[in-house]
Amino acid sequence: MSVRQRKEPVVVVVAVIAVCVVLAVLAFLVPRLSRHPERGTQRTLGAGARAGGKAPGVLGRLFSKPFHTSSRAVSRSGSAGRRTRGRMPF
Repeated sequence: MSVRQRKEPVVVVVAVIAVCVVLAVLAFLVPRLSRHPERGTQRTLGAGARAGGKAPGVLGRLFSKPFHTSSRAVSRSGSAGRRTRGRMPF
């Protein structure tokens, strides 16, 4: 197994974490404007899940699961930022 093959999953995980952090900060600072980037990210992850789900049988569920999990993380991150902003006293 080459070094490049081992780095790819790590890069994807780091990218999803970065998107979650950016969305949470954006949702905290400008809650209404954070909806559009969140939906764009959801659309991209949904396309990946649909593409992975085309594999036959159990493989389809296994290939699409990381995209569903990432989509749920992005959604939670954005809603957490908006919820925190709503709790602020100002």
